[in-house]
Amino acid sequence: MQKNGVFIGMCAFVLLFIAVSCKKDSGSSNQAKTKTDLLVQNTWKFDNAKVAGTDVSGFIAPCDKDNTLSFAANGSGTADEGPTKCDAADPQTVAFTWVFQNSETEIKANVPLFPLGNDTFTIVSLTETQLIVSQDVDIMGSTQNAVLTFKK
Repeated sequence: MQKNGVFIGMCAFVLLFIAVSCKKDSGSSNQAKTKTDLLVQNTWKFDNAKVAGTDVSGFIAPCDKDNTLSFAANGSGTADEGPTKCDAADPQTVAFTWVFQNSETEIKANVPLFPLGNDTFTIVSLTETQLIVSQDVDIMGSTQNAVLTFKK
């Protein structure tokens, strides 16, 4: 009789172990990241700029290229001048607010986030390591599409 109790106890333990180990993971590791998750997880630094498909990165001042942008999930953000400032009198950081628009296809900030630009960017691509945005800019009286790539 005692052997039956041990056997039943072992069977119950094995079944419990199988039930627990087969349970699906309900953690977020299997869930795709949202655009907000991707945008706020990094500090973004300029990588390159193209206008009408031509690389124009060489025309952007080095003091602008080292700037960084940080976005927070609550809609706030920080633009940092980086190691070199274009104007020593400028503050090192500037706070801004941002929001997604048009079904999360655009980022609108309360201030322009890059020289020559305006306050709204169209998201071309957003991944774990890269943010590509575009916007129309006025270059010597002509409207051109500028594509900016930022990296983490």
